[in-house]
Parts: sequence; C-alpha cells; structure tokens
Amino acid sequence: MAIESQEIKRLTVRGVVQKIGFRAWTERKALRLGLDGWVRNRLDGSVEILVAGPRPAVAQLIEHCRSGPPLARVDSIEIEEASERDLGYRRNGEAFSLLPTV
Repeated sequence: MAIESQEIKRLTVRGVVQKIGFRAWTERKALRLGLDGWVRNRLDGSVEILVAGPRPAVAQLIEHCRSGPPLARVDSIEIEEASERDLGYRRNGEAFSLLPTV
C-alpha cells in the first residue's frame, strides 16, 4: 500500500473573513479532515492558515476555504508552499491551533 504524499501549504484568505468565526470554522474543518496546522487573523484583515497533511485532504480544505463559513465573503486565496518548521507555531499538544492576531 502506497503512503500518501504529505504537503504543507500556507493560505492567505482575503475578503470579509474576520469577526465572523472563520478561524473556528477552519479549525473544525481541518480536524475533521485529519490535518495539522494553525490559523490566525492578520492585522491587514486577512486570515492566515498553515495546513499540513495528505495532499487530497489539504486540497479539500482549500476548496472549503474558497467559500468559507456562511457569513464570509472570500475575495481571494493566496497559496504558498510552507515547511515543517512553520508547524512549530502550534500550541503544545494540539494538532491544529487557533493563534493570536499578528
């Protein structure tokens, strides 16, 4: 049985994405998909997501983020490669963390 390839992506989601539960929604979706990572608001009004896991699950989370939770209006998503080191921002013992705004 082949091992699924893992990938790590950094998403920057822009639009109406703060103060509407986007971070908590992202955390729930990621945990349901078995993904690791974190999510935080940015001072510029965007939401930053770091997600790691099997390629199909990462792709599924990205698709969910294109529309976001019910009150969101997603204008764009920037997707970049990220590294294992970026996962280090998670809180100890958490697979997926809600982080403070930066």
